Amino acid sequence: MIQNKQVTIIDHPVVARDITILRDKNTRTDEFRMALGRIAIILAYFALRDLPLRQTAIETPITKTTGFEIDTDIVVIPILRAGLSLVDAITDFVPDAKVGHLGMYRDETTHKPVDYYSNLPPGLDTAMTLVVDPMLATGGSADDAITFLKKQGAKNIRFISLISAPEGLERISIKYPDVTIITAAVDEKLNDDAFIVPGLGDAGDRYFGTS
Repeated sequence: MIQNKQVTIIDHPVVARDITILRDKNTRTDEFRMALGRIAIILAYFALRDLPLRQTAIETPITKTTGFEIDTDIVVIPILRAGLSLVDAITDFVPDAKVGHLGMYRDETTHKPVDYYSNLPPGLDTAMTLVVDPMLATGGSADDAITFLKKQGAKNIRFISLISAPEGLERISIKYPDVTIITAAVDEKLNDDAFIVPGLGDAGDRYFGTS
Protein backbone atom coordinates (compact mmCIF):
# COMPACT_ATOMS: atom_id res chain seq x y z
CA MET A 1 0.00 0.00 0.00
CA ILE A 2 1.28 3.45 -0.95
CA GLN A 3 -0.27 6.26 1.07
CA ASN A 4 -0.07 9.99 1.65
CA LYS A 5 -2.34 12.10 3.80
CA GLN A 6 -5.19 12.13 1.29
CA VAL A 7 -4.64 9.37 -1.28
CA THR A 8 -4.21 5.64 -0.61
CA ILE A 9 -2.98 3.53 -3.55
CA ILE A 10 -3.30 -0.20 -2.93
CA ASP A 11 -0.10 -2.12 -3.69
CA HIS A 12 -0.99 -5.81 -3.48
CA PRO A 13 -0.13 -8.86 -5.63
CA VAL A 14 -3.77 -9.93 -5.95
CA VAL A 15 -4.73 -6.43 -7.09
CA ALA A 16 -1.90 -6.36 -9.66
CA ARG A 17 -3.00 -9.73 -11.06
CA ASP A 18 -6.69 -8.83 -11.18
CA ILE A 19 -6.15 -5.41 -12.74
CA THR A 20 -4.27 -7.23 -15.50
CA ILE A 21 -7.34 -9.40 -16.03
CA LEU A 22 -9.56 -6.31 -16.15
CA ARG A 23 -7.34 -4.51 -18.66
CA ASP A 24 -7.24 -7.43 -21.11
CA LYS A 25 -9.77 -6.77 -23.88
CA ASN A 26 -10.25 -10.53 -24.29
CA THR A 27 -11.46 -11.06 -20.71
CA ARG A 28 -15.00 -12.46 -20.65
CA THR A 29 -17.78 -10.67 -18.75
CA ASP A 30 -17.91 -13.31 -16.01
CA GLU A 31 -14.13 -13.15 -15.52
CA PHE A 32 -14.29 -9.35 -15.47
CA ARG A 33 -16.95 -9.36 -12.77
CA MET A 34 -15.08 -11.81 -10.58
CA ALA A 35 -11.78 -9.94 -10.84
CA LEU A 36 -13.46 -6.60 -10.10
CA GLY A 37 -15.26 -8.17 -7.16
CA ARG A 38 -12.01 -9.40 -5.63
CA ILE A 39 -10.40 -5.97 -5.93
CA ALA A 40 -13.55 -4.34 -4.52
CA ILE A 41 -13.18 -6.41 -1.35
CA ILE A 42 -9.63 -5.15 -0.86
CA LEU A 43 -10.67 -1.55 -1.55
CA ALA A 44 -13.50 -1.91 0.97
CA TYR A 45 -11.09 -3.26 3.57
CA PHE A 46 -8.82 -0.22 3.29
CA ALA A 47 -11.70 2.24 3.10
CA LEU A 48 -13.18 0.88 6.34
CA ARG A 49 -10.05 0.02 8.30
CA ASP A 50 -10.23 3.00 10.67
CA LEU A 51 -13.93 2.95 11.49
CA PRO A 52 -14.68 4.25 15.00
CA LEU A 53 -15.73 1.61 17.50
CA ARG A 54 -17.69 1.62 20.74
CA GLN A 55 -17.41 -1.02 23.43
CA THR A 56 -20.29 -3.31 24.25
CA ALA A 57 -20.78 -5.97 26.91
CA ILE A 58 -21.45 -9.49 25.66
CA GLU A 59 -21.43 -12.98 27.10
CA THR A 60 -19.67 -15.90 25.42
CA PRO A 61 -20.56 -19.51 26.24
CA ILE A 62 -17.73 -19.29 28.79
CA THR A 63 -17.84 -15.85 30.40
CA LYS A 64 -18.71 -12.19 30.12
CA THR A 65 -16.40 -10.06 28.00
CA THR A 66 -16.11 -6.81 26.11
CA GLY A 67 -16.89 -6.62 22.38
CA PHE A 68 -17.11 -3.84 19.83
CA GLU A 69 -19.68 -2.29 17.52
CA ILE A 70 -19.15 0.18 14.69
CA ASP A 71 -19.79 3.64 16.07
CA THR A 72 -20.92 5.49 12.95
CA ASP A 73 -23.53 5.15 10.24
CA ILE A 74 -22.18 4.28 6.80
CA VAL A 75 -23.75 5.42 3.55
CA VAL A 76 -22.58 4.05 0.20
CA ILE A 77 -23.25 6.23 -2.86
CA PRO A 78 -22.51 4.54 -6.19
CA ILE A 79 -22.31 6.81 -9.22
CA LEU A 80 -24.59 4.99 -11.65
CA ARG A 81 -24.24 2.73 -13.24
CA ALA A 82 -20.66 1.49 -13.03
CA GLY A 83 -20.44 2.34 -9.33
CA LEU A 84 -22.88 -0.45 -8.56
CA SER A 85 -20.05 -2.92 -9.16
CA LEU A 86 -18.33 -1.79 -5.94
CA VAL A 87 -21.32 -1.70 -3.59
CA ASP A 88 -21.64 -5.37 -2.60
CA ALA A 89 -18.07 -5.57 -1.27
CA ILE A 90 -18.80 -2.74 1.18
CA THR A 91 -22.21 -4.01 2.29
CA ASP A 92 -20.69 -7.46 2.85
CA PHE A 93 -18.43 -5.80 5.45
CA VAL A 94 -21.21 -3.58 6.84
CA PRO A 95 -24.60 -5.20 6.11
CA ASP A 96 -26.56 -2.36 7.73
CA ALA A 97 -24.96 0.33 5.55
CA LYS A 98 -27.45 2.53 3.74
CA VAL A 99 -27.18 2.80 -0.05
CA GLY A 100 -28.09 5.90 -2.04
CA HIS A 101 -27.71 6.48 -5.78
CA LEU A 102 -26.47 9.26 -8.02
CA GLY A 103 -27.13 8.95 -11.74
CA MET A 104 -24.62 10.55 -14.10
CA TYR A 105 -23.44 9.90 -17.62
CA ARG A 106 -20.63 11.38 -19.65
CA ASP A 107 -21.54 13.59 -22.60
CA GLU A 108 -19.52 12.12 -25.45
CA THR A 109 -18.95 15.53 -27.03
CA THR A 110 -18.10 17.73 -24.04
CA HIS A 111 -16.74 14.88 -21.84
CA LYS A 112 -18.61 16.50 -18.95
CA PRO A 113 -20.96 14.66 -16.56
CA VAL A 114 -24.71 15.03 -16.96
CA ASP A 115 -26.86 14.44 -13.86
CA TYR A 116 -30.13 12.58 -14.31
CA TYR A 117 -31.06 10.93 -10.98
CA SER A 118 -30.53 11.11 -7.22
CA ASN A 119 -31.96 9.15 -4.30
CA LEU A 120 -30.19 9.61 -0.97
CA PRO A 121 -30.88 8.24 2.52
CA PRO A 122 -31.18 10.57 5.51
CA GLY A 123 -28.37 11.17 7.97
CA LEU A 124 -25.56 12.23 5.65
CA ASP A 125 -24.48 14.92 8.10
CA THR A 126 -23.33 12.38 10.69
CA ALA A 127 -22.48 9.35 8.53
CA MET A 128 -19.31 8.20 6.82
CA THR A 129 -20.21 8.60 3.14
CA LEU A 130 -18.43 6.36 0.63
CA VAL A 131 -18.74 7.54 -2.98
CA VAL A 132 -17.83 4.72 -5.35
CA ASP A 133 -17.04 4.76 -9.07
CA PRO A 134 -14.57 2.39 -10.78
CA MET A 135 -12.94 5.07 -12.93
CA LEU A 136 -11.68 8.45 -11.76
CA ALA A 137 -10.81 10.03 -15.12
CA THR A 138 -11.26 13.79 -15.51
CA GLY A 139 -12.78 13.92 -12.04
CA GLY A 140 -15.91 15.59 -13.40
CA SER A 141 -18.40 13.04 -12.09
CA ALA A 142 -16.61 12.77 -8.76
CA ASP A 143 -16.52 16.56 -8.47
CA ASP A 144 -20.24 16.88 -9.20
CA ALA A 145 -21.09 14.04 -6.81
CA ILE A 146 -19.02 15.44 -3.93
CA THR A 147 -20.37 18.97 -4.45
CA PHE A 148 -23.94 17.65 -4.47
CA LEU A 149 -23.42 15.52 -1.35
CA LYS A 150 -21.83 18.38 0.56
CA LYS A 151 -24.88 20.51 -0.25
CA GLN A 152 -27.01 17.71 1.21
CA GLY A 153 -25.01 17.89 4.44
CA ALA A 154 -22.35 15.20 4.00
CA LYS A 155 -19.20 16.03 5.94
CA ASN A 156 -17.15 12.83 6.12
CA ILE A 157 -16.68 11.73 2.48
CA ARG A 158 -14.37 9.10 1.03
CA PHE A 159 -14.04 8.41 -2.68
CA ILE A 160 -13.27 4.86 -3.81
CA SER A 161 -12.12 4.04 -7.34
CA LEU A 162 -10.60 1.10 -9.14
CA ILE A 163 -8.35 3.05 -11.53
CA SER A 164 -7.51 6.75 -11.39
CA ALA A 165 -5.93 9.18 -13.83
CA PRO A 166 -3.48 11.77 -12.49
CA GLU A 167 -5.75 14.53 -13.81
CA GLY A 168 -8.71 13.31 -11.78
CA LEU A 169 -6.68 12.76 -8.64
CA GLU A 170 -5.25 16.26 -8.86
CA ARG A 171 -8.64 17.85 -9.42
CA ILE A 172 -10.30 16.16 -6.45
CA SER A 173 -7.30 16.48 -4.15
CA ILE A 174 -6.97 20.21 -4.72
CA LYS A 175 -10.68 21.08 -4.64
CA TYR A 176 -11.58 18.77 -1.73
CA PRO A 177 -8.61 18.43 0.64
CA ASP A 178 -10.94 16.92 3.25
CA VAL A 179 -11.94 13.98 0.99
CA THR A 180 -9.92 10.77 1.29
CA ILE A 181 -9.32 8.85 -1.96
CA ILE A 182 -8.73 5.09 -2.06
CA THR A 183 -7.73 3.61 -5.43
CA ALA A 184 -6.19 0.40 -6.73
CA ALA A 185 -4.09 1.99 -9.50
CA VAL A 186 -3.00 5.31 -10.93
CA ASP A 187 -2.57 5.16 -14.71
CA GLU A 188 -0.51 7.32 -17.08
CA LYS A 189 -2.90 9.96 -18.41
CA LEU A 190 -6.12 10.75 -20.25
CA ASN A 191 -6.31 10.55 -24.03
CA ASP A 192 -8.04 13.09 -26.28
CA ASP A 193 -11.39 11.38 -25.66
CA ALA A 194 -10.88 11.66 -21.87
CA PHE A 195 -10.43 7.91 -21.45
CA ILE A 196 -7.82 6.66 -19.01
CA VAL A 197 -4.63 5.28 -20.63
CA PRO A 198 -3.93 2.36 -20.53
CA GLY A 199 -7.18 1.93 -18.59
CA LEU A 200 -9.63 -0.87 -19.24
CA GLY A 201 -12.26 0.72 -21.47
CA ASP A 202 -15.76 1.47 -20.18
CA ALA A 203 -16.02 -0.29 -16.81
CA GLY A 204 -19.82 -0.22 -16.77
CA ASP A 205 -20.18 -1.70 -20.23
CA ARG A 206 -17.67 -4.43 -19.50
CA TYR A 207 -19.13 -5.28 -16.09
CA PHE A 208 -22.73 -5.42 -17.32
CA GLY A 209 -21.91 -7.03 -20.66
CA THR A 210 -23.20 -4.17 -22.80
CA SER A 211 -19.99 -3.32 -24.65
